[in-house]
Amino acid sequence: MCLAVPAIVIALNESSEMATVDLSGIQKDVSTVLVDDVNIGDYLLIHVGFALHKLSEKEAISTLALFEELEVMNNQDEQASS
Repeated sequence: MCLAVPAIVIALNESSEMATVDLSGIQKDVSTVLVDDVNIGDYLLIHVGFALHKLSEKEAISTLALFEELEVMNNQDEQASS
């Protein structure tokens, strides 16, 4: 199974087609070669170091909220089984 996560662009290096993105305080450099017209503040869907496409802020926040909800549910399951 593959998983891509939304992250916000905080810096660009247009000459190398790379962007620095932030996901909950974790910063990572990713390739933007597959996405046109990337700007600081854009949300990108990231998978294995590549931006796959842009997301609206609403889509990104909604997706990140679902990930948080899954984490909470997982922690509750772990506590219940111990």
